[in-house]
Amino acid sequence: MLKELSIRNFAIIDDLQIQFESGLTVLSGETGAGKSIIIQAVNLLLGSRAAAEMIRTGADSAEIEALFDPGRKSPAVRTARDLGYDAAEGLLVRRVIARAEGNRVYVNGRLATLQVLSALTENLASISGQHAHQGLLKEDQHLMILDRFAGLLPLREAVSALYHDLLPQLKKRADLKARQARQTELTELLEFQQREIAAADIHPGEDRELEQERLRLKNAEMLYETVQRGIESLYSGSGSTLEQLTRVRRDLEKVARFDPVLMPQSEACAEIAYRVEDLVEALRTYLKALDIDAGRLEAVEERLDRLNRLKRKYGGSLEAVQEKLAQSSVDLAAIETIAVEIAAVEEHLHELHARIENQAAALSQKRRDAAKRFTAQVARELSRLKMSGTEFGVDLSLIPGSPETDPFLAAGSSALSESGIDRAVFTIAPNVGEELKPLASIASGGELSRAVLALKSILAVTESVGTIVFDEVDAGIGGAVAEVVGHKLAELSRHHQVICITHLPQIAKFGDHHFRISKLIADGRTRTAIARLTPDGRTREIARMLGGEKITRLTLEHAKELLQK
Repeated sequence: MLKELSIRNFAIIDDLQIQFESGLTVLSGETGAGKSIIIQAVNLLLGSRAAAEMIRTGADSAEIEALFDPGRKSPAVRTARDLGYDAAEGLLVRRVIARAEGNRVYVNGRLATLQVLSALTENLASISGQHAHQGLLKEDQHLMILDRFAGLLPLREAVSALYHDLLPQLKKRADLKARQARQTELTELLEFQQREIAAADIHPGEDRELEQERLRLKNAEMLYETVQRGIESLYSGSGSTLEQLTRVRRDLEKVARFDPVLMPQSEACAEIAYRVEDLVEALRTYLKALDIDAGRLEAVEERLDRLNRLKRKYGGSLEAVQEKLAQSSVDLAAIETIAVEIAAVEEHLHELHARIENQAAALSQKRRDAAKRFTAQVARELSRLKMSGTEFGVDLSLIPGSPETDPFLAAGSSALSESGIDRAVFTIAPNVGEELKPLASIASGGELSRAVLALKSILAVTESVGTIVFDEVDAGIGGAVAEVVGHKLAELSRHHQVICITHLPQIAKFGDHHFRISKLIADGRTRTAIARLTPDGRTREIARMLGGEKITRLTLEHAKELLQK
């Protein structure tokens, strides 16, 4: 239920706070006092679009805030939980409309989108008005209303689940058939890739080895000259290192006769000379192996070019190329099993289709049985609302199939949808002798209001919405009809919190709570005020609704009599 509503700087409202309670709440006041503005504000909290023109003149922004208590078992609680909100202590919804900064939505203090707001408030409140685009007038909702009335939601959900099981299987079959259609082309491509990679005879790390060899071949002359100079300096050149080491060793051997301490140093020179000879031999071996053949460099570059082309085509590295070779073998094997996979998917589709076809047919028959009961109940409610000559109907028809409809999404000549095989349109003929026409085409505001009220009354027990706001429910009616409408609103308030804007005292008298909305002028500005009426204040307001601004003793007595009844 809606517990509190706060409106600031919205149209002619500067600052307004209302606390609501359960039962039937009546809002009354003179025309132009701001009743419709309050409805407009509530609509914004339910997700309607906002515009800067709604902001009160002179203000930079407008704010509308509402606290809802959804109740522990409300679908809104589950929706809030799914969207990451804790509704245990209620849902605080706030909208800010700013001239410069744009519009913002907050839920429990967190920024949210209009889509999130609409999803959260869908089961919190609804507005029923003469011109409201509400679910009862939307033909795409009529089937859901009938199913809710008849208790068919579990069966409908079972059909929906099967339908959504069918869709991915149909996509999988389509993908497999598309692959099958490309099978020859794909097989040729995979076989070509296999041959190309296998013919290259790649071994791991080959590209790195070749890069190193290419670098060596390109610099072979410089390498040869440098190593050759080293050999000459160490061994073969005049005054080479080996020659000098030999001379030092001999000199140390001679003087060691005088001081044996120098003998180890002489031997060390001999050891170093041996190591120099080993080093020279290693350098000579290197020179023998050093390839300065230009033909070998060309062969290396050609091989590297081939490997690089493969790397560019198949993933950027030799490892990726080899993985592609392995994957192509897997893909070729998979192509050979496509026909088997298609057969398995189609077998599953046949099973799902048989189940959904049976359940959709059962659902369709139950709907036809329920439509008769629903039609009779609506007719009785309309009769109680002084529309006894009105004929109401539920036009149930099968969704037509077409040659393009997939056989698995058809049931006989009908197309299958997530709601089954049916479409429903509520029809009405307000006057005897008229043809039944869609409910949304009713021209009379009074007839439409009463038709909506009749439907709401029937759906009161099953409808999930917590708060119902009636705007202009009294349009085009009066007298005895208004009395019946008021009584029906009171009945409806046993199941829902009902907020009703009315001009008729015959309706207002049924309210459990009564607020008067008035328009004041202060400091040259018009503003809207709202006040909860005391018993005496309520009597005077009913008297005003009966006789206008000039309240007489007679209208007061009449007002008291109405309230006593």
